[in-house]
Amino acid sequence: MKGDAFKSATVIKVLAFALLSIAFFYFGKHWSDGSQQLVFFNSRQDSASLTNPTNPSSQFVSISPNFNKSFDLSSIINDTTVSDKPLEKTPSVEVVLSPPPPPPSPPPAVQKMGVLDENGVMNDNFEVGEFDPEVVDNWGVGNETDVEEGDGVKRFRVKKFGLCPDSMREYIPCLDNVEAISKLKSTERGEKFERHCPEKGKGLNCLVPPPRGYRAPITWPKSRDEVWFSNVPHARLAEDKGGQNWILIDKDKFKFPGGGTQFIHGADQYLDQIEKMLPEIAFGRHVRVALDIGCGVASFGAYLLSRNVLTLSVAPKDVHENQIQFALERGVPAMVAAIATHRLLYPSQAFELIHCSRCRINWTRDDGILLLEVNRLLRAGGYFVWAAQPVYKHEAALEEQWEEMVNLTTRLCWNLVKKEGYIAIWQKPLNNSCYLSREEGTQPPLCDPHDDPDDVWYVDLKACITRLPEEGYGANITTWPSRLQYPPDRLQSIQVDSYLSRKELFNAESKFWKEIIESYVRAWHWKKLKLRNVMDMRAGFGGFAAAMIENQLDCWVLNVVSVSGKNTLPVIFDRGLLGVMHDWCEPFDTYPRTYDLLHANGLFSIEQKRCNMSTIMLEMDRILRPGGRAYVRDSVAVMDELQDIGKAMGWHVTVRDTSEGPHASYKILTGDKHLLRA
Repeated sequence: MKGDAFKSATVIKVLAFALLSIAFFYFGKHWSDGSQQLVFFNSRQDSASLTNPTNPSSQFVSISPNFNKSFDLSSIINDTTVSDKPLEKTPSVEVVLSPPPPPPSPPPAVQKMGVLDENGVMNDNFEVGEFDPEVVDNWGVGNETDVEEGDGVKRFRVKKFGLCPDSMREYIPCLDNVEAISKLKSTERGEKFERHCPEKGKGLNCLVPPPRGYRAPITWPKSRDEVWFSNVPHARLAEDKGGQNWILIDKDKFKFPGGGTQFIHGADQYLDQIEKMLPEIAFGRHVRVALDIGCGVASFGAYLLSRNVLTLSVAPKDVHENQIQFALERGVPAMVAAIATHRLLYPSQAFELIHCSRCRINWTRDDGILLLEVNRLLRAGGYFVWAAQPVYKHEAALEEQWEEMVNLTTRLCWNLVKKEGYIAIWQKPLNNSCYLSREEGTQPPLCDPHDDPDDVWYVDLKACITRLPEEGYGANITTWPSRLQYPPDRLQSIQVDSYLSRKELFNAESKFWKEIIESYVRAWHWKKLKLRNVMDMRAGFGGFAAAMIENQLDCWVLNVVSVSGKNTLPVIFDRGLLGVMHDWCEPFDTYPRTYDLLHANGLFSIEQKRCNMSTIMLEMDRILRPGGRAYVRDSVAVMDELQDIGKAMGWHVTVRDTSEGPHASYKILTGDKHLLRA
C-alpha cells in the first residue's frame, strides 16, 4: 500500500510540472503578440500622490514606451543599413549604426637630435645638429640665481647662462689668466705655464662654445689615426712638425702617421726597439702605467694602449699650441701640465716608466730639481727612458750635457742599464740602501723624513731625494691584470675614519661599483654609447674605473681625488689606473670638449660647503663634449638645485631613482649635453 501511495504522489508531481510549463508557454505567447500592455511600476512619489492618494494621476504605474510597437529580432541583429524614414509603427525597427572611425594618423617622424630615442632609451645613433645663429643670439645673457622663500623652504631658480665670446672657444681658466701671468715676477723657469686661477668672482660665468663646424668626434679606435679638422682647427702644428710624421692635413681631417721627432719611422717600431733593448720592461705586465713628458700629439701613449699600457701624456700650453687638445681628440689620456716650479699633481711612485723624447727640458738645471721630481714620481725599480741628441751626438756642447746627466743620475743612485743609438734607459733603486751609503755631503740630499711625498697641491718642487718607504710599499705590486683587484700595500697608509679594515673597504667599494656598472650596461646600454674619454670626479679607491675595465668598456678613466678628502691616489696608481689631485672649487687643467662621460658620486653634497655648485657644473659643461653625458649620484637634498643649473646650461636633465627605490636618500641625475652651441 505504501509503495502504491508513493507512486501516485510522483505521478501527481509530474503532471503538475507539465501543466505549469504549458501555462507559462501560453502566457508568454499571449504577451508577445502585441495585444497586451507591459506595465511598469514607478517608485517615484510626487507631491500629488502624497496629498491625494486616491487621485488616478498619482498612481505608481506607467505604460511601456514601446506599447503598440513590434520588433523583428532578426532584423535588428542582421540589418546594418541606415533607414531614412521616421520611426513609426512598422512591422520592424531598423537600427542605425555610425560609420567606423577613420584610422589614426601615423605618429610624427622622430628626429634623433639627442642621446635619447623616441622610447626614452639612451642611443648613440644621434646627430649633433646644425648651427643655428638665432639660437646663439637668443640663448640668454642672464645667469642670476633667484631664491624664492615659501612655507619656510628655499627654492632656487637659475636663469639661462649666456654664451662666452668666440675668443674663449679653447679657454682653460687657470692657464689663460693673462692678468695674473702679466704680474709674475719671473717667467724664466716656466712659471707662466703653471696654474694661475682667476680670483673669486672672476671665474667662468658663461658657456664655452665649440668652433664653427664642430662635428661629433670620430670614435675609437679609428680616432687614433684621424680626427676632424673642424674640431681642432689649428694648422700650425702640422706646418711645423709635418716632416717629422707627427701630424698631417688631409682634406677635412688631421692624420696621425704615428711618428715623433725622435721616432719618425713610427711609434710601434720605437716601442719594439725599447722592449728589445730591455726585455724586463715587459709592456703590459711589468710596466702598466707610464708618463710621457713633452708628449707632442701623444703617439707614444696612443700606440702603448694596444700593449695594455696606460700612458698619461703631459705637455704645457706653449708654442706647440693645442698638442694636448689633439691627444684628447684622438682619445688618448692626456693633461695640460708643466714641470716648472711646483710638483706635478700625481703621487710618489706613480709610474713604472717615465719617457722623455726630445722634450726640451734641461734636467740638470738648479741642482737637478726637475729630475728629482721625476725621481719622486718614478716607482721603485722603475725606468726612465731618455731619447735625445746628447745621447748619441758627439758635439762638444751635447757631450757636456751628457756628462752632466750621467753625473746627476749617479748621485741619484740610478743605474744606466742600457744605452743604444739615441736611447738611454736608467733604473731607479728598489730601496734606500744606496742613498744611505753615499759619501757624507753628497748632493742632492735626502728629503726630511717628515716630508710627505704625496702632498702635491700647490707644493713647490724640492731639491732633495724622496725617501722610499722602509716597508717596501710601492715596490711590491703584482703584475697586470691581477693588480687591478688586489689590495695594494699602500692601502695601509691611507688615513680613514672607519671601524672596518681598509681591505674590507677596498673590496666593498670594488663590489659596489661592479654591480652598479653592470646595471648601467644592462639598463642604459653603455656598451653602445662608444664612450672613450671618461672622468670619475670623486674616485675613492678607483672602483668605478676598475668596474669599467671588468665590463670591457673600451675607454680610459681619469680618477680625480679631491683635496677635501682622503688622498687615495697611491692606491689608484698601484691598481694600474690613472689619477690626479684636484680642488673642484677651481677649474680643471684640460681643454674644452674633452670628455664623453663625467661621473660624480656624492661630490656635490660634500663640496657644497666649500664651493658654489654652479661653479662646478659650469666647469663640467666646459670639459664635456657636445653629445656627452654626466651621471651625478648624490643626495636628494642637492638634486633640485642641480637640476635647475643643468637646465640653465641647456642640458637635457633627468632625475632617476637608484636601485634602492623611490624612498632612498640618493638619486641619479643624468645630464645630456646635446645642444650644439657653435
